[in-house]
Amino acid sequence: MAKVSEKYESMLVLNVKQSEEEIKALIEKFKELISQNGTLESVDEWGKRRLAYEINDEVEGYYVLFNFTSAPEFPAELDRIYTITDGILRSLIVKRED
Repeated sequence: MAKVSEKYESMLVLNVKQSEEEIKALIEKFKELISQNGTLESVDEWGKRRLAYEINDEVEGYYVLFNFTSAPEFPAELDRIYTITDGILRSLIVKRED
């Protein structure tokens, strides 16, 4: 039976109170994690942007968009890791229909 792969995109909003090195390290960590569990298609760093509303008293965040394909069970694990990782203000993983 062939392994089923689905397409996903994941948006991360990182806390800008971290140093540039810490932000880059987090991005690398998730690039590696996604690559180990699927195929990382693209990483689009939007950089520092003003948030639509304050999150934990923060008004700015560092936005990163990952596009990847993986088995359907991986996004739940990725989301769990996002939740327990310091420095992430918000995260979202959605299935792409393209």
